[in-house]
Amino acid sequence: MITDPSGNPMTRRELLRRIGRLEQVAGIEPFVFDDGPARGVRTFRFRTGSGLSFDVVPDRGMDLSFAEHGGTPLAWLSPNGVVAPSFYEPAGEGWLRSFPGGLLVTCGLRNVGPPGGREGEELGLHGRASNTPASRVSYDASWDNEGCVLEARGEIREASVFGPNLVLRRRISVRVGEPRLWIEDEIENEGFEPEPLMVLYHINLGWPLLDETSRLVGPGRAGEPPEPRNEVAQGGLEAWDRFATPTPGFKERVFYHRPAAGLDGLAEARVENPALGLTFSVRFHPEELPEFVQWTMTGEGTYVLGLEPATCRVEGSAAEEAAGRVIRLEPGEIRLHRLEIEVREARGCG
Repeated sequence: MITDPSGNPMTRRELLRRIGRLEQVAGIEPFVFDDGPARGVRTFRFRTGSGLSFDVVPDRGMDLSFAEHGGTPLAWLSPNGVVAPSFYEPAGEGWLRSFPGGLLVTCGLRNVGPPGGREGEELGLHGRASNTPASRVSYDASWDNEGCVLEARGEIREASVFGPNLVLRRRISVRVGEPRLWIEDEIENEGFEPEPLMVLYHINLGWPLLDETSRLVGPGRAGEPPEPRNEVAQGGLEAWDRFATPTPGFKERVFYHRPAAGLDGLAEARVENPALGLTFSVRFHPEELPEFVQWTMTGEGTYVLGLEPATCRVEGSAAEEAAGRVIRLEPGEIRLHRLEIEVREARGCG
């Protein structure tokens, strides 16, 4: 909802009396990168009019890159920066050479976790989704009884002759004046055989939102610790919800949470930073995304917290198949994933 300086709601006509066009206070600005490995990459910059701004990158699977709230950066950006999909190296761990970080990187649609294989098909680290350019891309601003909605749409396809034909249709939307965004994904099997589906939403938070004063709350029940992935994570289990300053030689710690729905049916993972007076939360439906991966990597340069709602864990195709965590999407079946990301000012939080 758009409000005046006193906090009173404004209608569209009341707002238009005060501005020449919507972009004076909020809007979507399309642009194209023109330098280095990012050259030619299409991007939409969302300004919500609430202090929250972020970039949507159609040429990278409709993922989200740079993000800030009131001038405070939210997301960790990797040394790679934005990389055009033409530089993607699908074999092995080549994914790491084009991993940009940013607010959201989509992992999948046919593998999450380390490289592997399935029925003779080579599967690279974390799949192809984030390095696939979207088609049918559009953006718009529209008004309803509650105010102005900004949205972008696009779809990515993972297909091959004699192989799968999976389509992900994504809608990213915000309400002007609100510090939150919604991601709605429809994933359809347009082929004629059941297809394995693995999807993980890799949300990457960085400094200054992430620092030694930050604390993670949820997405499990209060007092229920997560499951450490390995011995390294086991060694950090007592402090799974707290974070060190950048540490030389730090080894990543991965924890698995069991999401618990609240009264509204949503599970929530929330990072509180009392020094900044900000909270960052991601909400999702556990019946759609039953797994949640926490990636703690507080090393030097790679100083990042990953909040990762998912359909599976990050053990790779073979292990996830054996554990029964790989979805079989039937021909014509559509699966819906919905996420809500919100940033709030909260002095004295925690």
